Amino acid sequence: MSKVVVLGGCGGIGSVAARAVACGDWFDEVVLADLRGDEAAAAAAALQADLGRSGISGAGVDATDPTDLARLLEGATVAVSCIGPFYRFGALVLAAAIDAGVAFVDVCDDLDATLAQLELDDAARAAGVPAIIGMGNSPGLANVLVRYAADHLLDEVTAVDIMHNHGGEPDEGAAVVKHRIHAMVNDVPLFIDGELITVRLLEPSGQAHVIETDFRDVGTFPVFPYPHPETITLPRHLPGLRRTTNMGVVFPLAYFEHTMAVVRQGLAEHPHAAIADLPVDDWVAEILAARPRLLAEAGVTEPAGCLKIIVRGTSDGAEHTYVFSLSSAGGAGAGEGTGIPAALGAVLLARGSVDTPGVHPPEAVVDPLELMALAGEVIGHFGIAGDGTGGVPIHIEHVLPDGTSEVIELAL
Repeated sequence: MSKVVVLGGCGGIGSVAARAVACGDWFDEVVLADLRGDEAAAAAAALQADLGRSGISGAGVDATDPTDLARLLEGATVAVSCIGPFYRFGALVLAAAIDAGVAFVDVCDDLDATLAQLELDDAARAAGVPAIIGMGNSPGLANVLVRYAADHLLDEVTAVDIMHNHGGEPDEGAAVVKHRIHAMVNDVPLFIDGELITVRLLEPSGQAHVIETDFRDVGTFPVFPYPHPETITLPRHLPGLRRTTNMGVVFPLAYFEHTMAVVRQGLAEHPHAAIADLPVDDWVAEILAARPRLLAEAGVTEPAGCLKIIVRGTSDGAEHTYVFSLSSAGGAGAGEGTGIPAALGAVLLARGSVDTPGVHPPEAVVDPLELMALAGEVIGHFGIAGDGTGGVPIHIEHVLPDGTSEVIELAL
């Protein structure tokens, strides 16, 4: 009997992950766990009825209580953590899974949390627990596509620029906004010319790196330095890398600009406060209160997003560039883009495809081709797969050494 526990299973990302792990026959039991136990039970019952299967249940859990986490994880095969913000819950939940001897995957996208999780590598190895951290969109699919380029397209990868843009989701949870604020008030690492530097998104050091980029099916937007962990994990696993950056934005741009303005004003009002003492909950309330108006004024009525990755390197001694674009429009946003990859990671763990004990970023242990094949089984269920049979297309532009380009077809 295989059992998966989805922590944060009632959230925008966790609910997608729960549906994705439950839509196949990979797990006999699927548990939606959330602080809101009644909502988890109701969501589980609704999902079970919708999918026409048994074995889906809900459970309440307080993720700040190690004893409660241990109770929940007892007997599980895999734990999927979608509980944010990860700078608060990332290492805590991973440690509980290691103590319980349960394989683990999450969507952690906070740099400081990733560093704390990597410190648990020895404990995971000693316990025989395989853990995939940051298995969402960015990080997650971004890392896997870079690994694909390294394994199948290039002899050596020398530069990776990751850019992401999403917006229009029906709701944004407080944890999502807190993550965005966290990105604005902390150091952002950029790996440039083989050296790690740090900038601040709201300060001149960060603004100097803002660029305009075209996102397939979404439009042209400025992107800002983001403290996502690819900038520290990719160089560890691709030794030829000399450059790795992560840049992001949220649309409509007026909403992202409003978020920056609220944070700037808040920092100005508390110039000497430690980050932990800032009134972040007040800022979140102000930001979310303005969101419906800003989306309406921009005419944004449905979710969309795009992950763009520019990979440069050499093949047979010549320079090549590959531009990956994975876009969704017409109803799929951050929930699907992040929750589905986490579910795929859970299935890979349950299958034993990822079985090396330790704490690993996706590029270290996930086989890109196996992930793509598995994704084709899952994505069609959500109705976001183009013609419904071929998966979500990944548009790849290959720029050859002579400057000409060609398109390579690939699909999840």
